[in-house]
Amino acid sequence: MCVNSRWIANEVLMFFRSKRKTAQDIYISDPIDTDKEGNSLTLMDIVADEDNILDNLDLKIKSEKLHKFIETHLDEREKTIVLMRYGLCGYLPMTQREVAKKLGISRSYVSRIEKKALCTLKKQFVREGI
Repeated sequence: MCVNSRWIANEVLMFFRSKRKTAQDIYISDPIDTDKEGNSLTLMDIVADEDNILDNLDLKIKSEKLHKFIETHLDEREKTIVLMRYGLCGYLPMTQREVAKKLGISRSYVSRIEKKALCTLKKQFVREGI
């Protein structure tokens, strides 16, 4: 009996020592506070970044490629229409009708030029394996 009680006492002591060591540990998914609506907030909610670094890098690379393709594979009119339509290089995004009015051409002509330009850009992305 004495041996068993000593063993139990040691186990209890070891249990409390291990709890004391981890008493200050905070897990990323443990609730640490509440928001204005009373929902629990975790460390992950506070520290988490909505943007993924790899996604941002991928977008940056593709954007640079797009600008390169626009410069090298589109004629001036196609380039102007794409830049105006999608708000690139300092332009504000415009409708086809607004672009047509600005360039003095019909909206349907803007549509055809835009469609051809986008097809050209898409082919370049496919060629590059992007």
